[in-house]
Amino acid sequence: MTIKLLIAALATCTAVSAQASTSINLGNYTVGGIYALDALNGTAGGISGLEASAVAYARDRGTLFFVGDEGTGVVEISLTGQTLGNNLFDWSGTGSTKHDTEGLTYLGGGVLVVGEERLQDAYRFSYTAGSTVALASSFVSMSNVAVGNNGMEGISYDPRDGSFVTIKQQSPENVLAGTLTFGPATGAPPSTSGDGSTPPGGGVSTVTTLFNPASMGLSTLSDVQTLSPVDALAGTAAADNLLVLSLGSRKLVEVDRSGNVLSSFDLSSLLNTGSGDFNAIEGLTVDEHGTIYLVAEQLQGAGAPLNAQSQLIVLTAPVPEPETYALMLSGLGLVGYMARRRRRV
Repeated sequence: MTIKLLIAALATCTAVSAQASTSINLGNYTVGGIYALDALNGTAGGISGLEASAVAYARDRGTLFFVGDEGTGVVEISLTGQTLGNNLFDWSGTGSTKHDTEGLTYLGGGVLVVGEERLQDAYRFSYTAGSTVALASSFVSMSNVAVGNNGMEGISYDPRDGSFVTIKQQSPENVLAGTLTFGPATGAPPSTSGDGSTPPGGGVSTVTTLFNPASMGLSTLSDVQTLSPVDALAGTAAADNLLVLSLGSRKLVEVDRSGNVLSSFDLSSLLNTGSGDFNAIEGLTVDEHGTIYLVAEQLQGAGAPLNAQSQLIVLTAPVPEPETYALMLSGLGLVGYMARRRRRV
């Protein structure tokens, strides 16, 4: 290989590195696998594995957690969807009547935060397989406005500074960022109709609007994920970026903290039955390698099978082959050798 070719190859690698410093580039991603999730025991007295609506990656466990729309509890699964364990939720004293769990994020050490859409409340708890967790013992409310089924659809933790990013689905859409502190309820919530109300007590929310969500051009917002956990992005501008999922637009986008769209992935062909019935892809998370995990509700339209299951979808990006790394290293060594040889001459 000539010096010119080596320099060209190294320039290409440098360009790729420069791109990685500003974007994860969803255009490079492909579907690495789709796995059916266990239906488990349904919603009557047990955990439901149906209507999967949020997912979180646990780096220190090498597993995923997901919740279903009915809010019966959280399920731990492998990276290919096998059930490993679960926790039941005790909603007593929360004021929730719908148990509409649409957001989930992992803090580390077995601690998770789950979001209730209609109350726009977040509950922190420690996972212990086979147990029941009292959600009212540690929560924070982000708003007391009655939003119905248009509230908090996603929440994501940024391990760099302990902050959170949340999204509101629609009417209006919103993207918020800031800190959350958690505390126990100090009394029963007032008696109301509809979606209930938040009990007194709890923690303090300082989240504020991050940018105008209209800049993303998405019809609804379904989940959000910070990119700071991706090891390759550490210390780069891309670590500040967010992944935003839209069920209405059937799209996953990468945006910076000003709302500028940097890359996107079209989800419209995934889980398409051809009959106009789609699985609802509503949950999103990412691991330290940049692998993206999505969860989707089971098919529920006319003609859907009776045993339909929620789905786990894995999106992967191409990784340079070992011989590419070898070529880069040998090229760097040869360039260094030639430079030394020229100095001696």
